[in-house]
Amino acid sequence: MPPEAPTKPHDQAHDGGADGEITPAMLLQAYRAGIFPMAPHRDSEALEWYCPQERGLLPLQAPGFPRRLLRTVLAGAYEVCADRDFPAMMAACAAPAPGREESWISPRIRRLYTELFALGHAHSVELRSREGELLGGLYGVAIGGAFFGESMMSRVRDASKIALVHLVAALRQGGYTLLDTQYVTPHLARMGGVSVPFPRYRALLETALRQPAVWPGDVSLQALGGEIRAMKALCRMPG
Repeated sequence: MPPEAPTKPHDQAHDGGADGEITPAMLLQAYRAGIFPMAPHRDSEALEWYCPQERGLLPLQAPGFPRRLLRTVLAGAYEVCADRDFPAMMAACAAPAPGREESWISPRIRRLYTELFALGHAHSVELRSREGELLGGLYGVAIGGAFFGESMMSRVRDASKIALVHLVAALRQGGYTLLDTQYVTPHLARMGGVSVPFPRYRALLETALRQPAVWPGDVSLQALGGEIRAMKALCRMPG
């Protein structure tokens, strides 16, 4: 989940090609094997498959969020919701922004993940103003007890971070055991992200895929406040 990143990462596995048909079932199978797709650029119909040999994770049992951020989250200045407008969340993540002029989220990627959303295997966490304006958030794929973060964006300060805190609280509450961030960017490292070798990742993934978990439909502060306060008690990062 390279947040607000202008370029795609490395560790390319192979090129899916513009003409190769990829179905939602094939996409889920790839995730179960630890592989995920990206487009070479925003307007491409080709897909390239990636399998990082150092995999990014955000630990769910020992979250490392700065306490300042958790205080901001608990202040509840914004509405946080799940799946209200998944296509709009994807479009916002794909849209050009300062420092993020290019994107790997192509129309083909958006079509595929919208199909996964319709099947109940993709979700968004959306930060909105009291008037309903989309201010930031993230989306990803859920299989068993694993959640694969794909992308995040912010239009106001800390929006993607607030969404990420709500995501972690929701996953903990729902019985998930793995939050895959694909890579560890400086942004995610400040949120407690860690990198593990791919063999270790595969073992954690296989365990998580067998874990029954339930995506909570309500990711509001009212629903997750107790979980977020418990996370705050665990976090030792002052920031």
